[in-house]
Amino acid sequence: MKVAIVHHYLVALRGGERVFELLSEIFPEADLYTLIMDPNATKNSKILSERKINTSFLQRLPLARKKRELYFPLYPLAVESWDLTDYDLVITSDSACVKGVITGPKTLHICYCHSPMRFVWDMYFLHLKSAPRWSRLGVRLFTHYLRQFDFLAAQRVDYFIANSKHIANKIKKYYQREATVIYPPVDTDFFVPGDKETEDFYIYVGALTPYKRVDIIVEAFNRLAKPLKIIGSGAEIRKLKKISGNNIEFLGNVDRESVRDFMQRAKALVFAAEEDFGITPVEAQACGKPVIAYAKGGVLETVIDGVTGVLFEEQSADSLIKAIKRFEQMKFDPQKCRENALRFSRAQSKKKLKEFIYNRLAVWNE
Repeated sequence: MKVAIVHHYLVALRGGERVFELLSEIFPEADLYTLIMDPNATKNSKILSERKINTSFLQRLPLARKKRELYFPLYPLAVESWDLTDYDLVITSDSACVKGVITGPKTLHICYCHSPMRFVWDMYFLHLKSAPRWSRLGVRLFTHYLRQFDFLAAQRVDYFIANSKHIANKIKKYYQREATVIYPPVDTDFFVPGDKETEDFYIYVGALTPYKRVDIIVEAFNRLAKPLKIIGSGAEIRKLKKISGNNIEFLGNVDRESVRDFMQRAKALVFAAEEDFGITPVEAQACGKPVIAYAKGGVLETVIDGVTGVLFEEQSADSLIKAIKRFEQMKFDPQKCRENALRFSRAQSKKKLKEFIYNRLAVWNE
């Protein structure tokens, strides 16, 4: 059986890339494709670092690895430049538009959708507002064109997998397609409880970008004057540092071992984004730590309010402060946090993906 696995772009090793990695493990002989790749992104993946990964013509364009958003108008052309018509099975791992690959009439095409393209659908107006005023007409015109392509691309898929019920609902809304939910893999063998005492600080781990709403977290901890450690980098780092008090420490990007160590020692992970799934809250629970999170998106499926964490209803500093105060009046069982996280283990994801794909192949080939 000839198999191709296509991932949108490979510039970091985050949740979507872990799915790509797992699919590559399930099909060790598959041909791998991605639009743009940073070779450094795979160095910490034994599976991907040993495989040849084919890129599109975008890879050869100036600044493509660091400023891939410059080339969004060319994504549809790049996606359709690959000839995948001779494959028996094509699996796309997508939150951009690689679901639009052209396959043959006998090819089974399964898309693992991490999210419909955010900046053309549910985050369109946030993206438009953040664009310079002089560019907004161009953004509107281009986004209209890309939205049309993305919808048509979704009709080329035979079966959709969603990484959460939250995303399955978006697939239904924007693409008018049904999706089966299979949660992404969380490395619960690596993220484990530690043997050190819990220390007096909270932690945030993730990108410092607008939709993550780290500004809410900073404001809340400024007002409470409680210790907060922030791991990650991004476009908002200068703004956030400027408004942060001495109780907030920015640690930048650190290795996985350090992330695990901070999670093991922290009182709780704080999470203010509406996330598609949100692997970081599950990693924290795998370390036996509770999560304080905004009650929307994927965390509703991964955090149990009052058992493995505390959820807050409004995306505001006031609501987060109330949640932190509630959290500090409660006790959490590390074992229950760990047990909840094990529902999302790598082994569980691998088993369910294999079952889904081979069952659909059997039906397809009847």
